[in-house]
Amino acid sequence: MTGLTPAPDASVSSRRRRTIFVVTALGAFMASLDLSIVNVAFPALERAFSHDTRASLSWVITGYSIIFGSLLVVAGRTADRIGSRRVFFFGLGVFCLGSLLCGVAPSVVTLIIGRVIQGAGAAAVLPASLGLLLTSYSKEQRSQVVALWGGIGALAVATGPSLGALLITAFSWRAAFYVNLPVGLIAWLVGRRVLVKSSGTGSTSSPDSPGVALLSVSLGLLVLAISEGPSWGWSNARIIAGFVLAAFLFSTFLFRSSRHPEPVLDLRLFHARSFSVANTTALLYSMGFFAMLLGNILFLTSVWHYSVLRAGLAVTPGPLVVAVVSGTAGKMAGRYGFRRVLMVGFSVFTLGLLWYLWRVELTPHYFSLWLPGTVIVGLGIGLTFPVISAAAVSSLEPSRYSVGSAVNQTARQVGGALGVAILVVILGTPTTAAQALGNFRHLWAYTAILVAAAGLVAAFLGKPHPPVVASENGDLVVGEAVGLEEMLDGEMAVGAGDRENDATL
Repeated sequence: MTGLTPAPDASVSSRRRRTIFVVTALGAFMASLDLSIVNVAFPALERAFSHDTRASLSWVITGYSIIFGSLLVVAGRTADRIGSRRVFFFGLGVFCLGSLLCGVAPSVVTLIIGRVIQGAGAAAVLPASLGLLLTSYSKEQRSQVVALWGGIGALAVATGPSLGALLITAFSWRAAFYVNLPVGLIAWLVGRRVLVKSSGTGSTSSPDSPGVALLSVSLGLLVLAISEGPSWGWSNARIIAGFVLAAFLFSTFLFRSSRHPEPVLDLRLFHARSFSVANTTALLYSMGFFAMLLGNILFLTSVWHYSVLRAGLAVTPGPLVVAVVSGTAGKMAGRYGFRRVLMVGFSVFTLGLLWYLWRVELTPHYFSLWLPGTVIVGLGIGLTFPVISAAAVSSLEPSRYSVGSAVNQTARQVGGALGVAILVVILGTPTTAAQALGNFRHLWAYTAILVAAAGLVAAFLGKPHPPVVASENGDLVVGEAVGLEEMLDGEMAVGAGDRENDATL
């Protein structure tokens, strides 16, 4: 077996490795920044497209999530097959094209199309960038480099609200998308000079493209039925047809995945209890998490009447706490186990959401009412978000980390799309400030219930155990226990080096 990732290229100098890190980190920064910036831009989009409903505008977020989640595994395997460098530049170009289309969008439909294109580009950039990074460093250096790479993504999320608010205030919401173009251009120009060419495995088998279509359309129909239910009527024939067709297409997708040699969703992974539990946890968690991210911005701008800049600065302490706590959470999980850390994290996260529910009122009091809840929520997210992914792959062999973590990322994106769709239903169209506050309290109760439910599911996580791997003569033997750092390597290296998946399960 070749292991999780290919051997590093010995001809790459230290200086070139550092430049490769910068280029691949720019890709991660761009994709991560775009999510948090779009949340901050949402109130400005509502004003710019005042004749469009919030349900329609929500597709700016959910469209990105659906396509990103659907294409992630396929993009990672394509990078393995034809070379990470080619896929990285392709994804970078597609992402920048989508950003440009979003920036010039004259209508919500055009904006959504641009976001869908962005999602496809991000799905290609992330796994390919990690494949390029990991092949440039030795095994001893990878944990540290991946941690730094992940830290760049965390930094993007942390700075997204404030940076996005500054750009939108100084220019317009279009600047939230235009900012990707210079970042992408730098990554492209520098990357053409330093990124190592790779030929890939040359495998003739192709990922399951029809499976991608089935998953994307089924999720899209489900989100459409949920978000438009209140305006069209839950008994409307179109809503009922949407739910029925979504269920049929998703069932077809599962059936196809059980038989395709390179499925979008490898169902055999779910034979491991911890994997099933962790991904169910991730789905529930993301439904609440992404709804809270958007909901808090909407509350500050629509109920407390904060400007976009003030709202962006108001939510920034939360991501900063996440960035600080995440590294410690990984070390604690390695020492005390995933389950204990997640139980504490979910409890803290739920407490923060309940703080919003019980304490936040119509009258703005940032330091006494909002800031404590933001800090508590940030602490809870920092203790849970990075650990869930490591828990998902803890019971898999190292050669399955890449595809396992890709499935976990897909669960996150699917949960996010569903969570935002349900947010639209909960918030509705209130006519008074009191009604709006009541709806936001319902939203915080909804997110608290989902996070608490995720915690209950996570209680069934098993302890990590030494993986069963194949020896050189083909016998199954118990390998050495896998450390958290290696699991986090696998979490980041979506699709990087996933070349022996079918032979090792």
